[in-house]
Amino acid sequence: MDLFSQPFIHDNSMIESLTTNDKALIYTECHTRIEGLLETETDLIAGLANVSAVLKEAFHWWWVGFYLVKDKQLVLGPFQGPVACTRIAFGKGVCGAAWAQNETLVVKDVHQFPGHIACSAESNSEIVVPVCKHGAVVAVLDADSEHFSCFDETDRLFLEKICATLGHLF
Repeated sequence: MDLFSQPFIHDNSMIESLTTNDKALIYTECHTRIEGLLETETDLIAGLANVSAVLKEAFHWWWVGFYLVKDKQLVLGPFQGPVACTRIAFGKGVCGAAWAQNETLVVKDVHQFPGHIACSAESNSEIVVPVCKHGAVVAVLDADSEHFSCFDETDRLFLEKICATLGHLF
């Protein structure tokens, strides 16, 4: 099934009713699509922009995109969604914490996360996945949802798999 001709999720209301199997199927299609888009792509911005677009089209999250490690901070990169925070310090907010810990963070309620940076009042849950090259974090993939508890272990596993395919762009 082609994600762009027949999206799995037609609107945000469907997100809350996804089963683990539904998510796995959608992620498998996303991963295949992303691998095809990145197979010969060498430009960082073009590659990350298309990854953001594929994930936004597939899941209709509130916001999805990348922050790039530059000059000891995270700087906004390609994304899909409303205006976002431009720079995030090391260890600050969910993105900065995931970078500092070099591990994926799944936050079911961002309002309960100490030091959460509220770029949008609409965001209620978040997942942040480090993108690494030679063991060092070079970027983070950030996804926000207006739904509480939107992200789970299935999201973590598949988004980590997708992020593992991005190293060649950096």
